[in-house]
Amino acid sequence: MIRPATESDAEAVTAIAQAAFEHYIPRIGLPPVPMLVDYPAVIRSGKVWVAVVDAVVAGFVLLEDKPDALLLDVLAVSPTAQGRGLGAALLAFTEAQARARGYAAIVLYTNAAMTENLAYYPRHGYVETGRETVGDRHRVFFRKSLT
Repeated sequence: MIRPATESDAEAVTAIAQAAFEHYIPRIGLPPVPMLVDYPAVIRSGKVWVAVVDAVVAGFVLLEDKPDALLLDVLAVSPTAQGRGLGAALLAFTEAQARARGYAAIVLYTNAAMTENLAYYPRHGYVETGRETVGDRHRVFFRKSLT
């Protein structure tokens, strides 16, 4: 089940982000952006949806409305729940949200060192649209057209 996050989910969401992204620190040389988000604040703003499995928050998405597309800002699944299709379910949910909000596309970016993501998103219909370096972060941008 995927539902809007509530303030009582903030601790679980924060813990999932930490656990899901911490193994990238040695590759990137600093904490990935999803580890730095103020999850209680974005949950209060209504931008986070959680995936609940057996009454436990097992993953989440952070979605941002942008002028020309829905931004999939963060997708994270607890390491203990990975490999069960939860990420794909959250991507499908994101696509449904984008359509419901009238968007023709979803955009996202990931760090170039997160090589798993560079393979994962294209398998789900996302196309790389560019790369940029901002400070110490090397970003790879993706877009999925919904038309």
